[in-house]
Amino acid sequence: MVTSLSTLRSRTALLVGSMAAGTSRLLRRGAGDVIGSKVALALDPEVLRHVGTNRRVIVVSGTNGKSTTTALVQAALGNRVDKQTGANMPTGWVTTLIRTHGAVALEVDEPYLAEAIDKLSPEVVCLLNLSRDQLDRTSEVRQIAEKWRLVIAGTTAQIVANANDPLIVYAVGPALNVTWVDAPLVWVKDASSCPLCTRPLSVEGDWHCACGFRRPRPSWHLNTRTIEGPGVSIPFSVALPGEYNRGNAAMAIVSAHLAGVQAGIAASRVGEVTEVLGRFGTVRWRGRQWKLFLAKNPAGLSALAQLADDFSDDIVISINDNIADGRDPSWLYDAPFDEIARGHRVFCTGSRALDIATRLHYAGIESTVMNKIEDLPAMVSASGPVTVISNYTAFSDWQRRGTPC
Repeated sequence: MVTSLSTLRSRTALLVGSMAAGTSRLLRRGAGDVIGSKVALALDPEVLRHVGTNRRVIVVSGTNGKSTTTALVQAALGNRVDKQTGANMPTGWVTTLIRTHGAVALEVDEPYLAEAIDKLSPEVVCLLNLSRDQLDRTSEVRQIAEKWRLVIAGTTAQIVANANDPLIVYAVGPALNVTWVDAPLVWVKDASSCPLCTRPLSVEGDWHCACGFRRPRPSWHLNTRTIEGPGVSIPFSVALPGEYNRGNAAMAIVSAHLAGVQAGIAASRVGEVTEVLGRFGTVRWRGRQWKLFLAKNPAGLSALAQLADDFSDDIVISINDNIADGRDPSWLYDAPFDEIARGHRVFCTGSRALDIATRLHYAGIESTVMNKIEDLPAMVSASGPVTVISNYTAFSDWQRRGTPC
């Protein structure tokens, strides 16, 4: 319950935060969103409860696809898909909530799911997948699953969950209200053993374990041209590339539907989204066009491998190891770079360019390490947009150097 005293404190915190944001803009230190929210949260750790009161909130979490699925839920709700998508920690939630009205979708970084559920009391919690990601920054994936299981045991929110991911099914186990979705999943190597008894999971047909742990029966399914749920069959198409984005779209449609949007309307709105935060978009730089794809871990690269036949003859792989990327590059050896690069002429850039080239060399694929990125445009020969695959900060570098087409 929000008392008048706590409301006054929250309003004061937001006011001071707004002043800090304005000062940041005045001094040309940035838009001020992050510092404004940090100040507000420092003055009142409960400010999220205040800005989230009487709001219909959907939270989206998982290792891969959070930003895209959140954007698709926003579209399904009839909201703008704008730059706030991707703000997946409390500071970002505060900014999004004070700038929007009505139903809203929020992206939630995996370690912050407990705080999101506790502070925001979401109506719907959409859980996509769990796999290894930046082990030097976050917990081992099964520890995340255990933490989620404890959080979910205490919520009455409607859970939308991917029935094809054993770790998601384990995490969701104690939930009171679950809607299972048959969303495509290309990476299950982090869930090869049963989370309950550790015996190997059988992956033939519906995955299952001898102990009785098994894939639940989904109530929503994807077909070639439709998405089908209880009593409905809806025309379904997605402008974003890849089967994995069809899965993201399905999760978004079901989440919005449970939050009160007619499923057919949600599907129509989702189908109109063509890019998210510049992902899958094209930029122009030094007389050439470059089509940008983001991938940050083995699961993400496995999803992109499905698109390899559609990539340009020349492809650029840009990998950095900055803090936001994770300092540990060992994941490069588990990711299927060989499936993506084989048959293409490959250029390696970023602070880990030599590591990528070495990884490809072991797979029998030669590549060119670019020490000066400015030399790259003269070396590629593709007539159309050149495919660029990059992780977080490398992707941002490409966005900054290019002009959206």
